[in-house]
Amino acid sequence: MTRAKRVAILGSTGSIGTQGLDVIASHPERFRVVALAAGRRVDELIAQARTFRPQIVSVADETEAARVREALPRTRVVAGRAGLSVCALESGADVVLAATDGAVAMEAIFGAVRAGTNVALANKEVVVSLGEALMAEARVSGACILPVDSEHSAIFQCLVGEDLGRVHSIVLTASGGPFWERPAEELAHVTVGDALRHPTWRMGPKNTIDSATLMNKGLEVIEACRLFGVSAERVRVLVHRQSVVHGLVVFHDGNVKAQLAIPDMRLPIGYALAYPERLEAAPISLEPLALLGGDDRALLSFESVDEKRFPCLGLAYRALRLGGTAAAVLSAANEVAVHAFLQGEISFTEIGRLVGAALDAHEPEEATLETVRRADTWGREFARQAARALRAQKA
Repeated sequence: MTRAKRVAILGSTGSIGTQGLDVIASHPERFRVVALAAGRRVDELIAQARTFRPQIVSVADETEAARVREALPRTRVVAGRAGLSVCALESGADVVLAATDGAVAMEAIFGAVRAGTNVALANKEVVVSLGEALMAEARVSGACILPVDSEHSAIFQCLVGEDLGRVHSIVLTASGGPFWERPAEELAHVTVGDALRHPTWRMGPKNTIDSATLMNKGLEVIEACRLFGVSAERVRVLVHRQSVVHGLVVFHDGNVKAQLAIPDMRLPIGYALAYPERLEAAPISLEPLALLGGDDRALLSFESVDEKRFPCLGLAYRALRLGGTAAAVLSAANEVAVHAFLQGEISFTEIGRLVGAALDAHEPEEATLETVRRADTWGREFARQAARALRAQKA
């Protein structure tokens, strides 16, 4: 019998992390959890550890770590960013599921790839900020970077066995979010509650807001360029409201391959964890019409994006043109801007304006682990100051 694959999960209490544990629990013969890392949801982490019995757990700060040690006396407990690296590098994991938000796990992910450990990567920000260096490291170490985003998983699956030199273009699909049909003049007044009502996907707050601004699709364009080695001009975005077609690859001979599935993140997570195999049982109905959206007619539609209404997509293409650390600043400033919106400090449309101002002010450098970390810090501070200035204007 094949040995169970050892899995470390960074961000185990978030949306991707918990769904990853669902997949693992459904296939106990295939996977074994060896490390879990979370931020401040300590009670959830303790419950997960009692169920899955990892060797190592990590929390955000040492104060909470003391409480976890008391609750889990036989488990190694570590804290902080260093704890993330311990989970990734010292747990004996065969694959690391990187499901954190932002740049907090950057060193841990980079370290796992450098050590030759496969990484199932759900963290957009790390690929956006450090993707070129990360892919170069993977080529040296032999690590496989397996995309977990549904769109990049789709492209990855379409490219298995194909010659990248025969690819004409890549098409990423977008749901359009909750405001696709909302008049442009109303967008400045939408509420946080409005923005969190995603029509299709179940995600955390940050990713849900990114979907509403279409910044998620901009970040995914940058990801696609990094992961698949294509230029920005060869990556297109189409809005596909049904969220059934997750990605398409157009080949030079005119043929097109697409990956279709119902919108359930357990599918790309399971594909990444089991790769190069596939899991034996699906968590969904395999009836053809169910897979095509559930309607008897199963109509699938596609539309172009109006970048005037959704400027964040254009900002991502601009960051690609600027190169270097510009993408890191885009990602960092966006994370702060989204947080400010969620806290009611800025309006929905001010998210894009704030990120654009950060790109205007930044002087890009070559992207390395050091310069990306510096650019990330700079972008966050710039965005915080800009958000404070916007609040002061309204006071």
